[in-house]
Amino acid sequence: MAGPLTTRKAESMTAESIPLVAPFRGLRYADDQTLDACLAPPYDVIDGTARERFAAHDHNVVHFILPSGDDDRYERAAATLGGWQDAGVVALDAEPAVYVVQQRFTTPDGAEHARTGVIAAVAAEPFEGGRVRPHERTHAGPKRDRLALMEASHTIFESLFMLSRDADGALAARLLAVTETPPTATARLEGVEIAMWAVAGPEGEAIAAAAGRADLYIADGHHRYETAVSFAADRQGAARVPALIVSLQDPGLVVLATHRVLDGAPIPEEAIESLRDVFNIRQIADRHAAADELDGLLDRGTACVLVLPDATLALLLKPGASLGDVPFANEPAVASLDVARIDALVVDRLSAATGGTSVRYSASADEVVEAVDRGHAMAGVLLQPTRVDQVLAVADAHAFMPPKSTYFIPKVPSGLVAMTYA
Repeated sequence: MAGPLTTRKAESMTAESIPLVAPFRGLRYADDQTLDACLAPPYDVIDGTARERFAAHDHNVVHFILPSGDDDRYERAAATLGGWQDAGVVALDAEPAVYVVQQRFTTPDGAEHARTGVIAAVAAEPFEGGRVRPHERTHAGPKRDRLALMEASHTIFESLFMLSRDADGALAARLLAVTETPPTATARLEGVEIAMWAVAGPEGEAIAAAAGRADLYIADGHHRYETAVSFAADRQGAARVPALIVSLQDPGLVVLATHRVLDGAPIPEEAIESLRDVFNIRQIADRHAAADELDGLLDRGTACVLVLPDATLALLLKPGASLGDVPFANEPAVASLDVARIDALVVDRLSAATGGTSVRYSASADEVVEAVDRGHAMAGVLLQPTRVDQVLAVADAHAFMPPKSTYFIPKVPSGLVAMTYA
């Protein structure tokens, strides 16, 4: 398999001399007009039912990112990739390019947005270098899984999601100019309209340079980035990873809250009453208006809405309330986050009172309320969204946010372009 990367070998260059962002020869579907059935969401948000739905199409990318079978499934995925290349289903672009992607979507409040970014090859280097900054901890299991796929296929099929401060808006302006031309490919995935432009030559180089002028922040894909770093450590020509880079100046950059759903034993009344030590609590008459109630607390401080089988309560942290002995006490950037405070002061406290509950997550307030109403959960905790500037502040402080602190929408689609290694 030909190696598409055009940068010099990583071992002969220092981290500082390697461009942070570069064009690459993308591996793409040869027929740009039939992508609707070929794309899928990222592998980690696809459940079994959804996988079956996507896999019903013979050429859907899910056959690579979530291959079926037992221990040999990644070798089978690699063989399938070779077969698709031989049959002309996918092919490497003739020259290095960057891939501008615009996604048009509707948020739960009915507002319409368009988010524009660029998929390019980002240097896969240890975080100690400081040019790529994380905000989440990772776990060994998912990294082993993704590494097995990379080792078998020598391919990264999915793009990470990264943010650029782009203080002067130069990147955003260049991307907007590209979107005023006819797209290379279009698709629709789960209600999101997608358009992509392959940009090669001097303009592609200029876009890559604009995207790599300053440090990048991982918004989604920490496990995949660290996997790429591990993969590159002992290999020549494998020192990059594809990522969709979005400017902070982009008006379509949207982040939602990830609400908490508590399963397990009923929560004792005294545990709920104990929350009054640190929260002002108010009863909400209409639980289906809980999200609106939460919006009304947006500028008043740390708040959440607790949805119980027989009550819905708005909680507002009391001024000067002690945060107690909580894990983030020595991390000011983390301590300022609503999600960190609510996890420690509400979710963990209620869980402890029941002897330990399991916690699920949802970006939909309506789904959380419905789960409690139908008896599928003992409680739901609705949170306010974490702001993007807070995410960057945590990363700049070399700290880590609690799990599931953000939900950037829409997800970066898998299948638009892949990166292969020699």
